[in-house]
Amino acid sequence: MNFEPYIVIFHGISRAVIERTAHRRTVTRLLESNPVVAILGARQVGKTTLARDVAKRRRGPSRVFDLEHPQDRAALADPMRALEPLRGLVVLDEVQHLPEVSPVLRVLADRRGTPARFLVLGSASEALLRQGAESLAGRIAFHELGPLALDETGPRSLENLWFRGGFPRSFLATDDESSLRWRRDFVRTFLQRDLPQLGITIPAATLERFWAMLAHVHGQIWNGAAIASGFGVSHTTVRRWLDLLRATFVVRTLRPWHENLAKRQVKSPKVYVADTGLLHVLHDIDTHERLERHPIVGPSWESFGIETVVRRLGARPDQCYFWATHQGAELDLLVVAGDRRLGFEFKRSTAPTVTRSMHVALSDLKLERLDVIYAGTREFPMGDRVRAVPLEAVMELVTPLRAKDR
Repeated sequence: MNFEPYIVIFHGISRAVIERTAHRRTVTRLLESNPVVAILGARQVGKTTLARDVAKRRRGPSRVFDLEHPQDRAALADPMRALEPLRGLVVLDEVQHLPEVSPVLRVLADRRGTPARFLVLGSASEALLRQGAESLAGRIAFHELGPLALDETGPRSLENLWFRGGFPRSFLATDDESSLRWRRDFVRTFLQRDLPQLGITIPAATLERFWAMLAHVHGQIWNGAAIASGFGVSHTTVRRWLDLLRATFVVRTLRPWHENLAKRQVKSPKVYVADTGLLHVLHDIDTHERLERHPIVGPSWESFGIETVVRRLGARPDQCYFWATHQGAELDLLVVAGDRRLGFEFKRSTAPTVTRSMHVALSDLKLERLDVIYAGTREFPMGDRVRAVPLEAVMELVTPLRAKDR
């Protein structure tokens, strides 16, 4: 996908152009075979820019409706009457604000010859799926747009991308102070305006405290009972809050892998703040130096590494797991793709070593290989099927999954 293009200037770093070409190509390909395509992602992640870039490069007419704009919503007061005459590409931005458009899209998608294709953008996956899952089944394809990643910014931007996160306006800010200010504003606006617009009535102060609590257990195994006791509510209530933040793309979970082994295995997910820039602002970390001295530095670096590796592999969310036993063995990331099993450990260290836990994971999980992603600068073998890979070199040294495994 193409961010129009953005020009980035960092301290001591020459200009670079960021292009989100892979996302643009994927969406364009999906539009060729589906009458409706949905781009899902957090607010301010770049969905509108991507959609306009797709429309600009596409032959034929296009029309964009911003459903947060009063005039565009008024124009769609009668969706069938407004949309039926249109040809080419029709973009509906923030479609969750117009649930009545879903049955209309079903009718229009079934027209002979497909005179128009529809690109709908949503900031709440659960809301969009709930509105469109039944009526648009078999007619809609989904594509998730995440924050900027290392394959888009280049390895020289690694430290800034990790510290600021991948929201374009945060990453591309002129300095760290401006980036921090943008992220603080994002958190406040997200809680006080964006969530209520989705019909969510949980007090902003409650969700802010809950989100901050998740930031403090970032990368840890979900313990709903412990968190619930801190709020004086049931574990089902905090699970509903967690699902809400997941559905709006600001929190992610990593599922546990378990199978028939002679070991007791962890069966609760790990929880992560979806963007490290947001994680750092929730911890009130305002400089690189403070981050390096903060206890969250290891979990933050691990989650940044996981996102980088998953993006490089092209792995789907349902192919990604962590593994842990009650005896202490664990693996940060397990990717199961077809008959392949790839393991990854993440170490904020310049001299990683092979641990007993790695040997157990290799044996019990029958891994094809285990890569230790670390903070150094060179690749080197660590043992049979184990190697150290610098995070900055993941794009060069980690091979994407085969097409048949994706």
